[in-house]
Amino acid sequence: MRLVKILVDEDDLDAVLSVLDDEDIDHVSFERVTSGAETSEELLVEFPLPNQAVEYVRDRLDETGVTGRYFVAVNAEMAQTEHFDALEDRFITGTEEGDSVSPEELRSTALSLHPDPAAYYVMTVVSTLVAVAGLLLNSAALVVGAMVIAPQVGSALTASVGTTMRDWSMLKRGVRAQVLSLSLAVLASAVFGVALQSLGSVSPVVHLETIAEIGERTSPGLLTLAVGLAAGIAGAVGLATALPVSLVGVMIAAALIPAAAAVGVGIAWNAPSVAIGALVLLVANIVAVNAAGYATLRAFGYKPRDDEGGLPSIRTSAASLVLIALVVATGVTFTLQASFENDVNGAVDGVLDDSEYEDLELIRTQTDFVFVPGSEPPGVAVVVGRPAHQSYPTLAADLGQAISRTTGRDVTVRVEFVERQRYDGR
Repeated sequence: MRLVKILVDEDDLDAVLSVLDDEDIDHVSFERVTSGAETSEELLVEFPLPNQAVEYVRDRLDETGVTGRYFVAVNAEMAQTEHFDALEDRFITGTEEGDSVSPEELRSTALSLHPDPAAYYVMTVVSTLVAVAGLLLNSAALVVGAMVIAPQVGSALTASVGTTMRDWSMLKRGVRAQVLSLSLAVLASAVFGVALQSLGSVSPVVHLETIAEIGERTSPGLLTLAVGLAAGIAGAVGLATALPVSLVGVMIAAALIPAAAAVGVGIAWNAPSVAIGALVLLVANIVAVNAAGYATLRAFGYKPRDDEGGLPSIRTSAASLVLIALVVATGVTFTLQASFENDVNGAVDGVLDDSEYEDLELIRTQTDFVFVPGSEPPGVAVVVGRPAHQSYPTLAADLGQAISRTTGRDVTVRVEFVERQRYDGR
């Protein structure tokens, strides 16, 4: 709920009150005397409104030409007036004007989510270090903890609102904060990884591909891209409808912080396939979050006011072209990666279906990111369960040959066996 305050010249008071009376909006007015070159009498008019009604009433008042100089909407806890229940029925439970908040409130809320630079970058580094620990320990709980404290929701939504409203300063602020903070996250995670190796806390010969939490960020596919799209949509919906955005921030951080940490880990352990795969995922999710946020806000009907200068059209066109190019490039890359992984999975299933391996149980298949310039053949890690005390010395070779035939690419295959026993109880 909002308490709206507008300053009205005495000559315009009747027009304003007529609009409020037509809409059954209960109001009060206070006399105010201003001093200047000329002394004039003005009135401060106050009235409570549901969040969703602010923009509609502002548009009605704009017709009187008096709302441009002083129009303020502040949070209010409750209202007990003659017609407020009817306004709630009309604008909240009814269908009139939808559920979106006013553009001014949207802008101020997005800016309030972005803390001062010192806190923003410090929390980014802290969340990244927690994410690195979670990735190396293969701890989903620590990775989730890193998402909770990451502050990326503010910069992402600031950029989306700035693009929607053609507010050049907001767009620059949001984009700059995202690029700098995520670059800092990559650098911090790489330095932290090198420090861990120097201190002997983690072996420098760790096979990163075998760690499930890292593997999820180094082999991007269309499903992982969907996380970024969902995060951007959820953030914009929460912002536009005045829902709590704090929980949505976890979703946005989930698309960005673990991927940035994985890039730094890949650099620290000199694993190009890990670093580049995670970097592609990070860039794709940045694009997805911002594009989905912008598209969702436009779907809610937000757009620049006719009298706003805002972002020049040439910059809008350039930004749109860059965004489209990134979306197309990442989409093509993810599609090719997904196709390669499907072929690998099909080849693995085909080998394990042979009678020679009928006692084996496939647990997990992990494929390196394919598109790493100048790298060695992509690796495929296959984890299978086998009966105790049985060996399958030719399984890796059989899998490698089958995958090469299916995909047309040379690959390296690493097989990990998990011993299993079974008791039927009979």
